[in-house]
Amino acid sequence: MQDSRQCRTSPPPRRPRPPSTGSALDDLRFIRQTMERSAAFTAVSGWGQTAIGVTALLAALLAAHQPSAARWTAVWLGEACLALAIASVALSVKAQRTGAPLLTGPGRKFALGFLPPLAAGAVMTVLLYRAGMTGLLPGAWGVLYGAAVISGGVLSVPAVPVMGAGFMASGLLALLAPGWGNWIMAVSFGGLHIAFGVAIARKHGG
Repeated sequence: MQDSRQCRTSPPPRRPRPPSTGSALDDLRFIRQTMERSAAFTAVSGWGQTAIGVTALLAALLAAHQPSAARWTAVWLGEACLALAIASVALSVKAQRTGAPLLTGPGRKFALGFLPPLAAGAVMTVLLYRAGMTGLLPGAWGVLYGAAVISGGVLSVPAVPVMGAGFMASGLLALLAPGWGNWIMAVSFGGLHIAFGVAIARKHGG
């Protein structure tokens, strides 16, 4: 009697299934998002910071010759608006050149860390000005701007948070010596922006 086991045929070998296109795309998307979250925000423009420093020095000279606290404040608020415009244009240009995302990944986190202290600075400006305490404005501006630079700069190149610490230190000095606030701002908003701006531009591509 023939063994029935000899009549059985072995099943054909299974062919490997081709990878799912959707799964591969999901994996690539996950990898890209992970890289964006872990990457440093390198779109901070060193030359933009340098330009801001130069305009701040000019603003300090102009503000020193104003006859009233209101006009002094107006000069520095105008400088703040000019600096914001310069930073926005320089940031956008460098981001386009280097391919750094502005609205996603590290760019979004940079903005979330940078903007709240600036908003607090705007509120403090209104409150101190209405209270007639304009002598405290340089200190408040230095401390809050420094906090903004540190918070956003944690995700940027190492020089950025160090620069923020310099602004906070100058703000504290201005609070202790309010009579020298205008010239302390010249050194900080002017000198620190220029010094760190040149360093960032040379080491990090502009």
